[in-house]
Amino acid sequence: MTRFDHIYRQPDPRSYFGTLGALGYQTPRHAQSVFRRLLPLAGFPEVPKRPADQDGGPQATVLDICCSYGINAALLNHHVTLEELYDRYTSPQVARLTTAELIESDRRYYAARRRPDAVPVIGLDIAAPAIAYGRAAGLLEAGFAENLEAAPPSPALYRATRDTRLITVTGGASFLSARTFRPLLEDRREPPWVATFVLRTGSYQNIADGLALLGLTTEKDTSRTYPQRRFTGIDEQQYAIAAVSAAGDDPRGKETDGHFHTALHLTRPATHAVARPLHVLLRDR
Repeated sequence: MTRFDHIYRQPDPRSYFGTLGALGYQTPRHAQSVFRRLLPLAGFPEVPKRPADQDGGPQATVLDICCSYGINAALLNHHVTLEELYDRYTSPQVARLTTAELIESDRRYYAARRRPDAVPVIGLDIAAPAIAYGRAAGLLEAGFAENLEAAPPSPALYRATRDTRLITVTGGASFLSARTFRPLLEDRREPPWVATFVLRTGSYQNIADGLALLGLTTEKDTSRTYPQRRFTGIDEQQYAIAAVSAAGDDPRGKETDGHFHTALHLTRPATHAVARPLHVLLRDR
């Protein structure tokens, strides 16, 4: 697969949107309707607390793993579409701004479009510049540039996620194992749900098996797949077709038509899965 590491090392998301927009990257757009559907089911109140309403009690949060510049938070909490963000960050007007000017512009842009049902989003990513932008632009309530594959979470990250009710992943699952998730889920009074969009070229089984040891069940949505982005060339397409076929899935009409595809996986306590299976949750959307 083509690597895009360089776009996450920039001080702002213009390279991210310019590079991935040219390839039609769209997973965050698919994810937002799913995440909004899951929020109340995972334990979020129907009317989130406002700062003036805080009484010192816990406030439910979303933890977005591999969050990059806070794109999921932007879409989840604001009246904007992914297409509008592509247009904004690739426009000549934004191209002329310094990073500091863009951050100030973004703070105004998102504040004017904030949804009344916005929820606090905590970001986790190994890319420190992306985390710094997400926090500065006001998209992330808190952000941590940590690699839980290599080291346990810092005390600050552990404390910040103690009231997390939903963990989301829209990219990067193929670089993760249960090591990233376990310390964020174990020894919690009520472990959060984990909603992950996984490329069909890889397997989520390692993570699902690791979380099963915590009494959590993982369900895969077998009713549909979600286009991710176009291939960068024939070599990448041939790789994807071979990998999907080797995993026992059918690439026809999906990878053969020129796009990576993802599948949704939802991990949660087994009792929740029995009471309301994933296919019922998605049918009720």
